[in-house]
Amino acid sequence: MGEEAEEQPRPSPESAADGVGEATSDGVNSWPVVHYDVAPYRTYHFFQQFRTTSSNPNNFLKGVKWSPDGSCFLTCSDENTLRVFSLPYESDGSSINDPQSVPDSDSYGASLVVSEGESVYDYCWYPHMSSSNPDLCVFATSTRDHPIHLWDANTGQLRCTYRAYDAMDEITAAFSIGFNPNGNKIFAGYNKTIRVFEVHRPGRDFQQYSTLLGNKEGQSGIISSIAFSPTYSGMLAAGSYSQTTAIYREDNMELLYVLHGQEGGVTQVQFSKDGNYLYTGGRKDPYVLCWDIRKTVDIVYKLYRSSEGTNQRIQFDIEPLGRYLGTGGQDGLVHIYDLQTGQWISSFRAALDTINGLAFHPFLPMAATSSGHRRYGGLDDSEENNTLSVHSPLAWAALNYYDFVLELYLEPISNICSLLALTLDVDSIFYHVMLYRRPLTSCIGVNSSRHLHAMLLMAWIYSTAVVVVTIPVPPLRSVIRQWNIQESKRWGQNNE
Repeated sequence: MGEEAEEQPRPSPESAADGVGEATSDGVNSWPVVHYDVAPYRTYHFFQQFRTTSSNPNNFLKGVKWSPDGSCFLTCSDENTLRVFSLPYESDGSSINDPQSVPDSDSYGASLVVSEGESVYDYCWYPHMSSSNPDLCVFATSTRDHPIHLWDANTGQLRCTYRAYDAMDEITAAFSIGFNPNGNKIFAGYNKTIRVFEVHRPGRDFQQYSTLLGNKEGQSGIISSIAFSPTYSGMLAAGSYSQTTAIYREDNMELLYVLHGQEGGVTQVQFSKDGNYLYTGGRKDPYVLCWDIRKTVDIVYKLYRSSEGTNQRIQFDIEPLGRYLGTGGQDGLVHIYDLQTGQWISSFRAALDTINGLAFHPFLPMAATSSGHRRYGGLDDSEENNTLSVHSPLAWAALNYYDFVLELYLEPISNICSLLALTLDVDSIFYHVMLYRRPLTSCIGVNSSRHLHAMLLMAWIYSTAVVVVTIPVPPLRSVIRQWNIQESKRWGQNNE
């Protein structure tokens, strides 16, 4: 089936390195446009904190993930350390103006450093994480020969552990972990097994499901990645090192079907924003595969990335509007693809080393990348190796509001009025809230007015008729809070 899929042409290094490509447009005014034909510049850059040490002379970054509320991002490195970097309050994108420039020191230090005892297999944020609510500000990790750890992202304290035991009554580590969209369960992947833990019941209580059925059908091997449909459809995807991806029902782990076609062991699975498509990537596999989970016979298309010569996990991500996918690679480039057509749009150089991590900000025009790989022999302490960068803006335009959006993002927050987007159809904003499955107030911290503006602009983009008014920040928060209460009641009545 893989041979029948459409293989997209590989971008030439000469044209890709310039960061210039043809941005497609469907001509529909209701679709927000992201112009990836303009290379973003580095807003923040980090490398000193990941320099080689005597304890681990081969340290390198292994990935980066934004928090769901967009207030910070989480990194993992080979020294078994996780770091949380908070996004500065006045993130106006003026730190580094030259796209190719590299500063002499880190933009700022990590706000939290957590050291694990062994190699980190996987890590993930709590889906309803909010920096304004300490109870929800947590992330989970899985390490070799250790149980699943739930960490406090503010203090670095270990909240609790979730332990799985093998037939010898010894602790067995999860190779992949993921919270379900409701945030009440942790799904963990093991060898031919998926275990489900209740978040509110830490310890050794879990439900165990075999991925290999009695007739030897199903999914064998180590379950290496887990992802849930963002539409609350009750489906989850699990990738395996046996080069297969399986779709299960979340409630009873019933196997729905198995997808074959990956050239290497599956290292990442991710649903499209509408939940109709699934994207999978494999180890040493030069293509990200697109599957239509409504019709699983064929691969829809393949997206090229340079990953044939490394055993690393090469991370890809879908931008928040769901139109474009970005992926790293060995060539130091981030490739952008149009998910409607599967065509390559453009590329920009993020580093001179392997880009193993890429994550789009959940609502701001930013993307974080991590680079590096394990080296043998002579050590290279170049500033372009083992680095972490935040790129902004991604030339983000919202219909006819292009200049206004850029002015809002790039001007200091003290010079910006508080904006409330009111629509004639309240459902347009409420749909956006349900799309992200959290109230707007969850993005409002002590110093996060910019995040609120971005969320309101996203709601504005989805509406067809808009009236803009200016009001002070305190009334704005109270209005949004009261609106959330009213609309939550309305949503509950409509679903009874």
